[in-house]
Amino acid sequence: MTLQGKTALVTGGSRGIGEGIVRKLIAQGANVVFTYRSSADRANAIIDDLNVGERILALQSDAADYQQAETLIKQALEAFGSIDILVNNAGITKDGLMLRMSEEQWDSVIEINLKSVFNLTKHVMRPMMKNRGGSIINLTSVVGVFGNAGQANYAASKAGIIGFTKSIAKEVGSRNIRCNAIAPGFIDTEMTGSLDDKTRDAYLTNVPLKRFGQVEEVADLVAFLGSDASSYMTGQVLSVCGGLNI
Repeated sequence: MTLQGKTALVTGGSRGIGEGIVRKLIAQGANVVFTYRSSADRANAIIDDLNVGERILALQSDAADYQQAETLIKQALEAFGSIDILVNNAGITKDGLMLRMSEEQWDSVIEINLKSVFNLTKHVMRPMMKNRGGSIINLTSVVGVFGNAGQANYAASKAGIIGFTKSIAKEVGSRNIRCNAIAPGFIDTEMTGSLDDKTRDAYLTNVPLKRFGQVEEVADLVAFLGSDASSYMTGQVLSVCGGLNI
């Protein structure tokens, strides 16, 4: 499952699942460009900790901005010459019941979670076609599969990613470009780490494996989908959820 000689671009790579993905891809031998919106110190700390020299590059970029996404692709190409793997990971939550949800809550989640996937995929398409191949990996969620009260905006954005993934797989499969989605369930991150024990236990009642997933378990699947080991897989939605969606 080596990624030696490949270059990956990861959006939202300075924390949580994104950081885990960056670390895994570096460990598997890839060159990695990752983005952050505001946490420059954290991004630089990751680079210092990995200590792999010019194999890694952090760039400040808003994936929801069409022009910034175009610039980001150009910068990555200038740095490494190609983009073999695109990981659309950037995402936020702004939860609330529909009766109380504001237009801003809806728009910001749709733009950052869904429009960003369009932006990056749109701009990476020609370079991947020129390179005669590539792997696009979109981070969705089990919430995008079966919904969740209080998360209509988040669920809509993640369900949109699933439809987008399947459509792109059909559009560019003949060009040897693959597009797959990963749907995590409850994963141990800073966000879930803030939950109290009672809430965590309530969530786990519906998880057959009776534990939260680890960031590394999502990152392992990203590495697999980015590698040649998954060369006959496209248009798939792979859940990493401990059986939550059974």
